[in-house]
Amino acid sequence: MILRVLPQQVEIIRSHAESTYPDECCGIILGHGLSESRTVVEVIPTENAWNNTIDDFPGDRTQDTPRRRYAIAPQVMLQAQRTARDRALNIIGIYHSHPDAPAIPSECDRLYAWPEYSYIIVSVLKGKAETLQSWSLDDNHQFQPEAINNII
Repeated sequence: MILRVLPQQVEIIRSHAESTYPDECCGIILGHGLSESRTVVEVIPTENAWNNTIDDFPGDRTQDTPRRRYAIAPQVMLQAQRTARDRALNIIGIYHSHPDAPAIPSECDRLYAWPEYSYIIVSVLKGKAETLQSWSLDDNHQFQPEAINNII
């Protein structure tokens, strides 16, 4: 899979990640998806609505804070779905940051990921956005890296 994105859209993600540091940022990606590629049309920054009420995640939950987890509120996802539909678009992905950690999906990221989405992760080191990588799930529900192509 190839994710096609404008440089301005990448900059929105990077700026959002820096502005929420040391917490994780998150947002919704609208666009068009084909079998071999997805094209980003709009990036929508959202509030990180993570709280510790998610009961079905296994293991040690002591680190479950907005600094290590993210969530997009259901009503925000619903509104984005309506906006996308009204504009003949789809939600094609989600982005979030990893403060002081690599742009590699965590086990929590994998457990809650949807197969039809691209997942952009940006590493933020000491408040500065660094590596940005996109991922998608394979048939075994494992993340695989996606190529990011800039649209010029």
